[in-house]
Amino acid sequence: MNVHATALADAHLPDEQTSAFAREAVHDLSQQPKRLSPKFFYDATGSELFEAITKLPEYYPTRTELAILKDRAGEIASFVPKDAALVEFGAGATTKVRLLLERCSVAAYVPVDISGDFVKSQADALRRDFPTLAVYPVAADFTAPFKLPAAIADLPKVGFFPGSTIGNFEPDEACRFLRSAAEILGAGARMILGVDLEKDERVLHDAYNDAAGVTARFNLNVLVRINRELGGNFDLSGFTHRAIYNRERHRIEMHLISKKSQHVRFLGTSFVFRPGESIHTENSYKYSIERFAALARSSGWKVCESWTDAARMFSVHALVAEG
Repeated sequence: MNVHATALADAHLPDEQTSAFAREAVHDLSQQPKRLSPKFFYDATGSELFEAITKLPEYYPTRTELAILKDRAGEIASFVPKDAALVEFGAGATTKVRLLLERCSVAAYVPVDISGDFVKSQADALRRDFPTLAVYPVAADFTAPFKLPAAIADLPKVGFFPGSTIGNFEPDEACRFLRSAAEILGAGARMILGVDLEKDERVLHDAYNDAAGVTARFNLNVLVRINRELGGNFDLSGFTHRAIYNRERHRIEMHLISKKSQHVRFLGTSFVFRPGESIHTENSYKYSIERFAALARSSGWKVCESWTDAARMFSVHALVAEG
């Protein structure tokens, strides 16, 4: 039994999801440089904080994508087969998917999210507002293979992946996700996907370093989760949020920076932090239309249509799986 397994056994962790969080947190914080996966931002509190971020004046992606979905609703609806099942990878609040459900003749909606309680509450709200729609929430890590509900097996399937979440993946990881999504959706798979575009660096900096500090609280919440769920003793006042634009890699990087020399412990493992040392918590890659189309092609998808706002801040793409 390795050290990770021993630590998990000693902690008596209650479920598979918490165990996965524990294994990855111990492993990733043992690396140099230290890191944590952004998927662990999204417990109930993290999901609520992210929804607050989407309403901030500095944070352009959500409102810009919503405008594209509204302005191009007819064209997008024509891309979705009648009586299809709409499968949303990483479903959060239902604001965007409601625009599709109002215009597209879908028979079922499958929200997939790692935060089970959050996705269930959103599904319940949709059932009240769309009483004829079959809603099948799935609590799963959408970055790994998972099974769709048997009830939609015979329906054509369309993936929905808004918010430029694809930008949180390294390019090779994005390819793996797109290939996995095609396998999960099956023959004839289609997808509607949001992608953030390259733009002025000041706009990007402000979007991830908001004046109200909501993004900082969102970033720090992953340490709150470790303290609460894994018995950690992180001192939140000992870390500060930092988001920078890496021009060479076309990405925003989010970090938690240690303010001092400190030791942290959870699950029987100690972690030493030097002053100024970083935990790299998230990347957000920014694409050109052409670079994203090339990524899609290399992942087995064909871009049928791409829509942007007038200022070309954001883009929405209609994809069809090839083969």
